[in-house]
Amino acid sequence: MSQWYLSYDGKKIGPLDHAQAASQARSNPKGFAWRAGFSDWRSISEVPELLAPESAAPVPPPPAARGADVIDYKIMGTEMQFVEVELDPGESAVAEAGAMMYKDPHVAMQTIMGDGSVAGSGGGFMDKLLGAGKRLLTGESLFMTVFTHQGQGKGHVAFGAPYPGNIIPVSLPDVGGTLICQKDSFLCAAKGVAIGIYFQRKILTGLFGGEGFIMQKLEGVGLVFLHAGGTIVKRELGTGELLHVDTGCVVAFDPSVDFDIQQAGGIKTGLFGGEGFFFATLRGPGTIWLQSLPFSRLAGRMLEAAPQKGGSVGEGSILGTLGNFIDGDK
Repeated sequence: MSQWYLSYDGKKIGPLDHAQAASQARSNPKGFAWRAGFSDWRSISEVPELLAPESAAPVPPPPAARGADVIDYKIMGTEMQFVEVELDPGESAVAEAGAMMYKDPHVAMQTIMGDGSVAGSGGGFMDKLLGAGKRLLTGESLFMTVFTHQGQGKGHVAFGAPYPGNIIPVSLPDVGGTLICQKDSFLCAAKGVAIGIYFQRKILTGLFGGEGFIMQKLEGVGLVFLHAGGTIVKRELGTGELLHVDTGCVVAFDPSVDFDIQQAGGIKTGLFGGEGFFFATLRGPGTIWLQSLPFSRLAGRMLEAAPQKGGSVGEGSILGTLGNFIDGDK
């Protein structure tokens, strides 16, 4: 490192390192400077390296926020809804395998392992395999499908509901970035949303809570679409506010809501009341979504009505099978 000497009115100052010399020279440039390599004293005004403004180390730009694509959408239909997602060039949506209803030709499909979130895309094969393995624990497929708009203008892709009910759009930032939902309620989302698992830590809640020990956890800053049966109710619970709910009617809630179970009356009520031995208790604060027709209830009614299970054979007709033959049902 060069040592500098400065001179003012015949008075020498030094030795100084470069920072000290530059600071002194900028504060009083009416003098002379010398360092090794100079043949003689030079006027400070002739030494640019001492008068150059201090250059702070360049500050790198802040890292781009890791998030999800911003997508527009339209929900269509009443009892059997579907959601049409509008994509700009380069934007993507991710959905469960088999959920697609239709798409534009320039929207490309790609099957991926895991959820395709930004957090998981940078990892290796084992990271992706671990993320996909979590989905298997919730009963979902190992793979998901990404739909990416590779053309110009606007691209559209639509996803259909698997059974009668309603589609719920939820912006994750509105619920603090995390949403807990039942295992089969996820339909699609903007690419970048992480789809993981949520473990019930309470044994009784896991055993009798209707959703088991494992639920889905959706995290990120994007838009997600859930599907639930029947009519959907969204409620805001105040601090300490308690609501008793049939265990199968809980669709989703944010992490601030305490989800537990409680015994539904006595033995007689549990055996003959038709509501089971337990119901869910949801305590605020937070947002909850409830459904009026859980798929398990719908499937149970259909199974009870099946002829193989002793259900109605002739749809109320005293002619039975003969009536079906006459009216063209068989």
